[in-house]
Amino acid sequence: MEGKMKVAIMTDVRKIEMIERDIPKIAANEVLVKLEYVGICGSDLHFYEAGRIGDLKAEMPFVLGHEPGGTVVEVGEEVTHLKIGDRVALEPGRTCGECEFCQKGMYNLCPNVKFFAAPPVNGAFQEYIAHEAKLCFKLPDQIDTMEGALIEPLAVGFHAAIQGGAQIGQTAVVMGAGCIGLVTMLALKAMGLSRIYVVDIMQKRLDKALELGATGVINAKDIKDVPAEIRNITDGAGCDIVFETAGTQITTTQAIEMAKKGSNIVLVGYSASGHMDLPMSLALDKELTFKTVFRYRHIYPMAIEAVANKKINLKGIVTNVFEFDDIYQAMEASVEQKADIVKAVVKMIK
Repeated sequence: MEGKMKVAIMTDVRKIEMIERDIPKIAANEVLVKLEYVGICGSDLHFYEAGRIGDLKAEMPFVLGHEPGGTVVEVGEEVTHLKIGDRVALEPGRTCGECEFCQKGMYNLCPNVKFFAAPPVNGAFQEYIAHEAKLCFKLPDQIDTMEGALIEPLAVGFHAAIQGGAQIGQTAVVMGAGCIGLVTMLALKAMGLSRIYVVDIMQKRLDKALELGATGVINAKDIKDVPAEIRNITDGAGCDIVFETAGTQITTTQAIEMAKKGSNIVLVGYSASGHMDLPMSLALDKELTFKTVFRYRHIYPMAIEAVANKKINLKGIVTNVFEFDDIYQAMEASVEQKADIVKAVVKMIK
């Protein structure tokens, strides 16, 4: 396809400009997707606010966005499973397929991955994107492209639940009610868990967790001893599994304190510093198992099926929708109104 497209580029910390670039050319194994919705992720906000995440620094100009959904408008000559007009969710990481981790099926750990909006790879805040067809998952009729964009964070939630060995009958606690905390809760519900408690300090986020089906919520601003509250709820035993999505030392320490002996803790959230001082003697005494999460693998089909079968109300996590032309305001609002904006999505089409 010939022509120009609008692209939102970050030119500096907390600065975004709209420019024009050529519509990408596709390779034989790729499709061209007209993007319709792109979610704003916490990592986008880290880059926007600080220009970096840990040692990963964005070289300006840089394009953010890695949660895209859209419609196929051009198909490469080697592509047989997609056609023009198909609506798709895009898995944003191209892996090498040859390294040790790819060969083991653990492709999310590929050291050569090229992931949207992970420097130096540009992201999806642009009108069109060329992407490997095998990473574009066709959406069934009952799923729209906004939900298609949200499959990406939902995949993180499912991967966390699977990493933790979540099972029916367990009592789970999710620390943090941001987007990733909420999709983790939704994944747990879809997997059959019926006792899920969510902890946060922002009441609007906790209200959203209740709306989406949490068994109960705890506002850590009001309840000073959160582990004691969980022990009280569980008749003194502690919970069977904890998902830490906030990325703070306080919540990670609380996870250790509230976990039942012999249980699992899944670390999902990144800390600002990358370092924590934790009560490891207590963790040893309890013989806890720590699992960690880096993105996801082999999850998109499962996540799409769960949404299609109405096991997950994925649109329910969205609190704000912004027009593409208003992307600067979208990013600023997401930074400045964290207590009110749980999940923002950018609508790329008029």
